[in-house]
Amino acid sequence: MTTNKPPELDTKDDMEAISSAVAEKVKKYRKANKVSFDELSKRAGISKGLVVDLEKGTANPSIATLCKVSSAMNISVADLINTSNTAAISVNKPTDMPVLWRGEKGGQAVLISGTSGPHVLELWRWTMKPGEVFEGHAHTKGTVEILYVETGTLTFKLEESETILKEGYSALATTDRPHFYSNTGTDDVIFTMSVMDVVK
Repeated sequence: MTTNKPPELDTKDDMEAISSAVAEKVKKYRKANKVSFDELSKRAGISKGLVVDLEKGTANPSIATLCKVSSAMNISVADLINTSNTAAISVNKPTDMPVLWRGEKGGQAVLISGTSGPHVLELWRWTMKPGEVFEGHAHTKGTVEILYVETGTLTFKLEESETILKEGYSALATTDRPHFYSNTGTDDVIFTMSVMDVVK
């Protein structure tokens, strides 16, 4: 079976563009809102040193860090890395879709598109190689993810509850608690995921 996969993006270029966008957004946010490094680090639940590095553009932020910082700033991850869409219709080229996670064995998570915050809607496409695991932090209260497995078998763990999603299966989960995605099988797993976080 042939599967259309997102193109392989250049990791170095992706990360430089992301780091630059995050640095600019963090600096503008802190200046506009008169927020100290200490205060932003507390709001985001990350170290002050990491906030400093993010603003300098020298950090290599994980998905978890991007989620925490964007939540603390009341914007979406797409806003934070300059890929959000606000037009009535907006088309993204494959080169506009950054790889925000790479697994140890070659898997990847691509942010296909996302809205401008604070009400967040994101669409992701994941490829996980056999043996790869991704640990997701607890999102803000009420965040919902919808997963659809295109190929392979995905193991999804929400706190202590484990669910096996086979090819063609979908799941809706409230992910305001720790959660994990893993590929415990022998074939690649490809799944799409939408994330919705509506600020109340």
